[in-house]
This record gives sequence, C-alpha cells and structure tokens, in this order.
Amino acid sequence: MNWITNYVRPKINSMLGRREVPENLWIKCPETGEMVFHNDLEENHFVIPASGYHMKMSAEARLKHMFDDGKYELLPSPKVPQDPLKFRDSKKYADRLRENRAKTGLEDSIVSAHGAVQGVKIVACVHDFAFMGGSLGLAAGEAIVKAFEAAIERKCPLVMFPASGGARMQEGILSLMQLPRTTVAVEMLKEAGLPYIVVLTNPTTGGVSASYAMLGDIHLAEPGAEIGFAGKRVIEQTIREKLPEGFQTAEYLVDHGMVDMVVHRHDLPATVARLLRIFLKLDAPAPTALPAPEKAAPAAPAEAAE
Repeated sequence: MNWITNYVRPKINSMLGRREVPENLWIKCPETGEMVFHNDLEENHFVIPASGYHMKMSAEARLKHMFDDGKYELLPSPKVPQDPLKFRDSKKYADRLRENRAKTGLEDSIVSAHGAVQGVKIVACVHDFAFMGGSLGLAAGEAIVKAFEAAIERKCPLVMFPASGGARMQEGILSLMQLPRTTVAVEMLKEAGLPYIVVLTNPTTGGVSASYAMLGDIHLAEPGAEIGFAGKRVIEQTIREKLPEGFQTAEYLVDHGMVDMVVHRHDLPATVARLLRIFLKLDAPAPTALPAPEKAAPAAPAEAAE
C-alpha cells in the first residue's frame, strides 16, 4: 500500500481528513427544530427567521442592537468580595466564577452602559444569562445599584433587561439582600423624576422577578418570554392543579395585566425611544427628508431623415 501513500496522499487526505467544525455553526430552533446558520441568526438579532422564536442574547449583542450605531460607554464593574461564604457544592464557588469569566469574558452577570437610543440618552442594565444563569449575587446587585446612581447623576432614564434564574444561592443571604437594595435604587430613580422601563426577556424568574424586574413604570416583554417567580412544576405540585396553557408567558401576562406590551426584538429600540419621549416630554424626531428624484437627461435630438 506504499504506492497509495506516496502518490495519492493529498487526495486521500482531503477526502478522509478530519476538519474542525465550530459547535455553534448551526442553531436549532427550540420550537420547530429548524436549523439556522449562526451568521444568519446573528444578523437577525438572534430571532429565528421562519418561526420568530427569540433566542437568548448576550449582553454585548443586546447593547449593540439597542444603542444608536452600536456605540455606547460601558460603566465600570464594581469590586466586591468574590466568595464571602467560601461556598462549595460539587466544586468550589470560586472555581465556578473563574470558569464563567473565562467562558463569557465578563466580570459577572450584569453589564451596564450609557448611550443613546434614537437620540434619547439612557443608561441600560443588561443581564447576561450565559454567566451562571444571569443570577443575582453581590457583584450583580452592586452593579445594578451603581447603574441607577449613574442614571440619576446623568439625569437620564434607565432601561433594564432582566434574564435570570433568580438569586445566586452560593452567596446565601447576601444574595437575597440584593432584592431590597435594588428596590431602594428603583425608588431613588423615581424620586429623581426619571423614567424606569423594564424589558422582560426569557427567562425572568425567581428573586429578580420579585424585585426590580417588576417595578418599572412600563413593562415590555419579548414574545414567548417566560416570566414568573416559581416554576410551573413547583406550582402544580403545590396547588395540585394543572396550569392553563401558556401560563407564565409574556402573552399570558399581557392578557392578565402584569405586562403592558409584548414587543418584537426588532421593534424594541423604536418602542423604547417613543415611550421615553412621552415620559420626558421630548419632541418627536424630525422626519428624514427623502432625496429629490433625479432628473432624466434630455433626449438627444433625432437626426433628420434623409
């Protein structure tokens, strides 16, 4: 078989060689099972084109989508004790934090930024679900409080994008203490006469939904977002009844008065800017002038017939 390796090696290698394929090259729609190319999904702001299913979105992608021209100023992440309880389950909490920081490139689950949405200055506060399920701990709570303080200092509204499984139990009571702290921060913003808009994304549950995520002046929600405190299975086991179809979805909560509007992700910047102009009594942006139609070039005179 030496003649094969000596003379046909490039062809055989090209046929049988193993190629590295990125794991996230194709994304499967959770509703329909449709496979979508990752680049197409990213260009569509992580909304499945055919089904309209809203996938989870990173904090960076969310901020680029919301702010004008994708430009914004990140607010610094506050420094807090990293593992105050020296907690350990199947592995050390400090190791979990280290792994999530390496995976996401973030300090913790909250990213805050300042910028403009269709000309309206805001501070945006975004949960990144990829960092320990967007859970709320000391660092996240402090980042949220600092974001509210920055909004008050800059005299601009705050827009919150929760996506969380709730409080981070590795920090015990210190995590639960962030619920009243963030609630006080919301009241400080309202006392300053500044609007607070919450855009509920999938999922918004646990202690986050029991505090600042449900204290907005206006509550928007993305289509199909799961919003609630306890999970469906826990509720059904407690009340020993079957829950109605669509329970805890954004559409169900709109029908029952817990959410004001369900807004497609593509329409969020325009909707948020329009609401804030109403709150702040700002004039609507001037309509963009359409370019004047080009005048057709005069036809050349026809040659005289012979």
